[in-house]
Amino acid sequence: MGFPPAAYQPNRGSVIDVDRAFYDRLATGPRDLVDEFVIPIRSGRAWEVPAGMLCRLITTPAGPQVGDLNVWNRHNPRERLWAARTRQLQRAHVTTYDRLWSTLPYLRPLLTITKDTLESYGVDEEGGRVHDLLGSRCDPYVNRILTDEDFDFHCHSNLVRAVLPYGLTEFDVHDVLNVFQCTGLNDEDKYFMKASPAKPGDFFEFFAEQDLLCALSTCPAGDLSIPLWGPDARDPLEVCRPIAVEVYRPDPALTKDWQPPVSSGYQGLHGIRLP
Repeated sequence: MGFPPAAYQPNRGSVIDVDRAFYDRLATGPRDLVDEFVIPIRSGRAWEVPAGMLCRLITTPAGPQVGDLNVWNRHNPRERLWAARTRQLQRAHVTTYDRLWSTLPYLRPLLTITKDTLESYGVDEEGGRVHDLLGSRCDPYVNRILTDEDFDFHCHSNLVRAVLPYGLTEFDVHDVLNVFQCTGLNDEDKYFMKASPAKPGDFFEFFAEQDLLCALSTCPAGDLSIPLWGPDARDPLEVCRPIAVEVYRPDPALTKDWQPPVSSGYQGLHGIRLP
């Protein structure tokens, strides 16, 4: 007997039905570099990616490093990544052609993944996969529960500091996409993390479907080869590395017929009757 079918089956031609040829042209076509920077270890940075541009997150020559990514509509931070719905509409571990979806009442793509050099990793012998939406960011609150100690440079705190210049606060930081992170569920249905399989130069690239504000934390656990918690835990500073970010403008000919996705067409009142 085969596995049961996915619960969410898109209609052909819906916004879930991706035009792969279009994104292949973006991934391989001409482009101009418009911005680049490096995020140091155990820190975070926010940056803008205008609609119609490409953004590439790169593991640097120093080696693998996990990054925790948040995404918002640049003009309306209430519209932001909805990790749970993205897991349902796409998958729990995303790769090329998958989209990150925004919260209600908007429910539209924020971005579409155009290239993932770790796509071939697939599923390892322990069920691990890369780029997960299963877990959330590490944070000082759970760290306090697990260790009875305070630490200010978890991904949640890094993201909080990163978005302050844009007028956002801790309440705007949300569940993340764990880029370059290898995770899964064990035979007790519990979340596990293992060392990132990324190699220097591996990258994760996406196309901005609308004007975006992105923020990325270079996780204080580095490449996750050393546990943060438990009997074998120790400071993993030696496996913490920076992540490079590049933003590109694709050749205008590649996007001349592209239009940003519109918000959900639902026009109801949730059963509420007007007086």
